[in-house]
Amino acid sequence: MNKTPLLEFVYNRKKTAATNSEAAVELRITFERKQKYMTTGIRLLPKHWHRGTVVNRIDARELNETLEKLMAEVRQVILDMMSESVMDIFSIQERLKRKRASAISFLEFCEQRTKIRQYGKADDSKERYSRFMRFFSAWGKIRYFGDVTDANILALDEHLAKKGLKPYSKWNNYHRFLNSFILDAIDEGFLKRNPYKWIRIDKEKSKGGIGKYLSPLEFAKVRDVALPSECLQRVRDVFVFQTYTCLSYTDLHDFDASKIKKVKGMKVYVGNRAKTKQMFTIPLLSPALAVLKKYQNKLPVISNVKYNEYLKVIAQAAGIDKPVSSHWARHTGATLLLNEGGMDLKTVAKICGHSSFKITEQVYANMLDDTVVDKMAAYEKKLK
Repeated sequence: MNKTPLLEFVYNRKKTAATNSEAAVELRITFERKQKYMTTGIRLLPKHWHRGTVVNRIDARELNETLEKLMAEVRQVILDMMSESVMDIFSIQERLKRKRASAISFLEFCEQRTKIRQYGKADDSKERYSRFMRFFSAWGKIRYFGDVTDANILALDEHLAKKGLKPYSKWNNYHRFLNSFILDAIDEGFLKRNPYKWIRIDKEKSKGGIGKYLSPLEFAKVRDVALPSECLQRVRDVFVFQTYTCLSYTDLHDFDASKIKKVKGMKVYVGNRAKTKQMFTIPLLSPALAVLKKYQNKLPVISNVKYNEYLKVIAQAAGIDKPVSSHWARHTGATLLLNEGGMDLKTVAKICGHSSFKITEQVYANMLDDTVVDKMAAYEKKLK
């Protein structure tokens, strides 16, 4: 057999890429006017692809090595076919799956995918993947591709429930990682079936609302508690600033004082959320300005992992038995604006950078109960 298939990496075949929208890199196999496309599991922005190579990314070397390895594996499968005098490009993926399955376990596959998924991510995102893999490896009931069954997914869910985890936490911190690895394995031909498609795993937050915020009294305790070290004091100052600005951790980390403007005599911080690119407008209240002045406009922001660890220590010092984390500041700030500040949902939506005030309403409206009760109580006094 003299003719051999032509192999070529193709980017953005479906023409879906845009400046802020990724598209897939695929391996195109061409033979006798027929074509087969194989997924590589890699998605990139247009600026990260140039003439068949990943560029302008800190993980470019690793991604290019992944592409080279796939190309080499497919070439070996083609050589095997040629030695058998059989060439069927549509069976290459299945042959590759069988070849790989004899050499790698599902756990090893997850570890490899973790390294790829971690590159270019923030430290806290990297740590979430690492934390999941430590847990998953220690749990040990899913090690091989044959272990990826409905029964074992249910066993995982029951194990997490026994640890006292709520549905949202189980999904967000465990199931979603495993599900993503299973989907990757299906794309690469290791698996044919995803148990998550058939099993209902509850991923909803509790019906009582998000619950991750401090009451005005609790926030005052955190703001005023005496702390034994400058390190904890800096963390508390950052939390206070974050609360009064409703910034997410990522936007807090990227805070740029040069974007502060003066509007009607008030200093206003304007920007776009890193997560959604939605614009936010935050009038800076005096407590937030005091923190900025203390640190000469350069906030002492540390990694999210360490930030969360220290916040729990500070909460304990303030006598608050709650698992306070960085996102509590954003929720606490919004509830203060709604309950204490008496602001309407549309205004809070603009400050938080929500794409629609309906999002603000869904997340925070149930927290207005205290305000409603207080206003009705005041009205009741007038009636008497």
